[in-house]
Amino acid sequence: MSFKVPEKYRVTTGQFRTTQEQHGNNGAFFIPTRPGRDPLRVIASDMGGWEHVSVSLPDQCPSWELMCKVKSLFWDDEDCVMQLHQPRSQWVNNHSFCLHLWRPTDGRVIPTPPQLMVGIPEIGTLV
Repeated sequence: MSFKVPEKYRVTTGQFRTTQEQHGNNGAFFIPTRPGRDPLRVIASDMGGWEHVSVSLPDQCPSWELMCKVKSLFWDDEDCVMQLHQPRSQWVNNHSFCLHLWRPTDGRVIPTPPQLMVGIPEIGTLV
């Protein structure tokens, strides 16, 4: 279980440039999706008790598949990370097309529901 960043996608020039040596896992990353499409814009951090990535596109929210791609780039396959729906009183929306992934760093295990509440593995993907 480890938070890692895809160094080959790190933004190293311009206003949002960072380096692994100076900033560790914290920084901005442009992650390609498909040819001719905008890259995912990712900001990663591992401070304040949380590993966190924000993922955005300029004109739509990232799909489940794209969020899965980001999850696999920043965490191991068996790591559990979460998207949160904060209480309405804590909502902040700085970008209309941004989603977030989170994992606590203090050793807490994220609770998960029984697998059958998510789906039935034996039937596979229906659509």
